[in-house]
Amino acid sequence: MVGFKRPDRDSQRKCVVQPSTKDDSEHSEQVESVVDETEEHMLAIKGGKALDAKVMADYRKRKLCEKKKLLHFGIKKGEKFSTTIEALETDVTMELLASGAWKTANFKKFNFEAEGVVPASGALHPLMKVREEFRNIFFEMGFQEMPTNRFVESAFWCFDTLFVPQQHPAREAQDTFYVSSPSAATDDGLPVEYLKRVKEVHEVGGYGSIGYRAPFSIEETKRLVLRTHTTAISSRMLYELANQPGGFKPAKMFSIDRVFRNEAVDATHLAEFHQIEGVVADYNLTLGDLIGFMEVFFAKMGVTDLRFKMTYNPYTEPSMEMYSYHQGLKKWVEIGNSGVFRPEMLEPMGFPPGVRVHGWGLSLERPTMIRYGISNIRELLGHKVDLENVGKAEAVRF
Repeated sequence: MVGFKRPDRDSQRKCVVQPSTKDDSEHSEQVESVVDETEEHMLAIKGGKALDAKVMADYRKRKLCEKKKLLHFGIKKGEKFSTTIEALETDVTMELLASGAWKTANFKKFNFEAEGVVPASGALHPLMKVREEFRNIFFEMGFQEMPTNRFVESAFWCFDTLFVPQQHPAREAQDTFYVSSPSAATDDGLPVEYLKRVKEVHEVGGYGSIGYRAPFSIEETKRLVLRTHTTAISSRMLYELANQPGGFKPAKMFSIDRVFRNEAVDATHLAEFHQIEGVVADYNLTLGDLIGFMEVFFAKMGVTDLRFKMTYNPYTEPSMEMYSYHQGLKKWVEIGNSGVFRPEMLEPMGFPPGVRVHGWGLSLERPTMIRYGISNIRELLGHKVDLENVGKAEAVRF
């Protein structure tokens, strides 16, 4: 399609002004006619004639013509032309076989490139996905995973070996689940000599400590509980580390599993949750080493803005709470607890005096809730969990 403007022929005539003695001037033509080249080109284009590419480009730039693509389609009746729509068969049914109609029936062609229906299958819970990412971080940093299959533990390993006094409020029934049957551990589950050293450091002190100056009950230390923290696992593994054949060797270990607390259930607390814990044992470790390690560890999770606040733990000294600035909440939130295990805990196990052990822990639920935008912990773990959302939850990368 071509559009053009017809130029004014008279305006293109060449003329000159003749000098005159009178006040007015006279004009005279110098050529007999003017050839309108643009008009001739526009007529040629309209007639379908091709011009030089540079000339055409110039005319398109001047908007005297434009280039359009025209498509032409032709329609005619085919062999299976019909004025009605025939329903094609999709399956060979019993009725088609019995009647013999399958011989003349028209079947719909199979599309072997179409995607099939996604089969129903299981899916990892968001907690397990985040748990796997934490495991990968620990393995990347050279840690070994501790066995976590002891949900029921004696008070000896859960509290006493950690230098937690038997009169501590955390050991009351309102904070700890005690097992009713069986209610006590057997004697073969407690190392005799180690038990004596633990009893002594509680009652009279030792290793630079005066102890708690309170009676130590063997019946109390045998009571069975649902473990309140995974530090009970760390205590067992540290005892084995101190008494392994060949003596102590530096080690890095971690655990991620369930713990149980007798707490009221609300939007942020459950009676059952998961705890992440790590320990590093070596000679001459310092608090500065612990802070530096925490910065590296949390940086792998994408957490770089950390603060440390001194606190109290019965089995670590010094002890620190770890805080990170939450961009969504616009405030500092606690993300974990850490410290250096006390000599009253380590030396009765059999560790040499120069050995120090760093320990830290955090919950698995809190980072999972942050990653998946969950505000109520009961929507993450428990009977209110939406199974459809569990299947759709994406894998998390820190």
